[in-house]
Amino acid sequence: MLEQVALTLLGLVLLLGGGEALVRGSCALAETFGVSPRVIGITLVAFGTSAPELAVNVAAARQGHPEMCFGNVIGSNLANVGLIVGVAALLRPLSVHRLLVLRDLPIMLAVTFAACLMGAWPLDQSAEASFSRFEGLLLLLGFAAFMGYVARAIRSERDASGTAPDMDAGTSTNSSTGQSAALGLAGLLGLLLGARWTVQGATELAAGFGVSDAVIGLTLLAVGTSLPELATSVIATLRGQVDLAVGNVVGSNLFNLLLVLGASSQFGAIPIPTGGQMDLWVSLLISVALLIAAITQGRQVVRYEGGLLLGAYLLYLIGRVSVV
Repeated sequence: MLEQVALTLLGLVLLLGGGEALVRGSCALAETFGVSPRVIGITLVAFGTSAPELAVNVAAARQGHPEMCFGNVIGSNLANVGLIVGVAALLRPLSVHRLLVLRDLPIMLAVTFAACLMGAWPLDQSAEASFSRFEGLLLLLGFAAFMGYVARAIRSERDASGTAPDMDAGTSTNSSTGQSAALGLAGLLGLLLGARWTVQGATELAAGFGVSDAVIGLTLLAVGTSLPELATSVIATLRGQVDLAVGNVVGSNLFNLLLVLGASSQFGAIPIPTGGQMDLWVSLLISVALLIAAITQGRQVVRYEGGLLLGAYLLYLIGRVSVV
């Protein structure tokens, strides 16, 4: 038992360290090209902090634990809004960028709603409720469309600001870029190894305690792989970069649903466990609550709203686990 706990903890440490290194390297590269904190948050930072979910889900799918994939994605999205935004708003009221309210949050809601519909009415009516390869392909196509939207946003921002990378800085710039790329690569390797150990340790723990893969994914893995988002958003909030903090959550949820769930389903259908459809609809409701909080109070998520989001998440998590 101690070996499984140690393996799981070591895997999570590697996931967190790898995610942190990947984020730092990615942000350093992005700053070279003059990208705004909002766009950095919904793209490079979101991808970096969602990389643990992607690595864990691919490893879980390949090792024959598809229910863990569902719990990890939906549990992470619930944690991103309830836990991360809740904690960040308690530390400091979060001013939400106008474009996050008008574009990014509505896109997140639309994708979450589409996932709820897929879960409630699967395209393959002859199979059990699941995300099939075809539905996963649709999610991946949605991810490609989202990346196209982001690419246009980056071009628009750079055209408006006239910012371009400094290509005449010589060896110093090349060295800095090389270090950032190396840091990102080291982070990626840490994520891959950490994912393998985390899945192995968590699966053995689940078997030992008689807990289902779905619950392990919804709790241990979901919260564990969301810790990079939590650390990033808290640090960004304390430093006054609230656009990056909220953008990280929105982008991470989109990456989880479109890329992580879509890619995982290509290894085989991802079954929706007992209570899974309720998890999907709750993730939609808490996302709607975030949008309402972002629209009101002068586009701020204030402390009491953060407390409500955090309290709702904790109550739901306790109730969800207690009935399984």
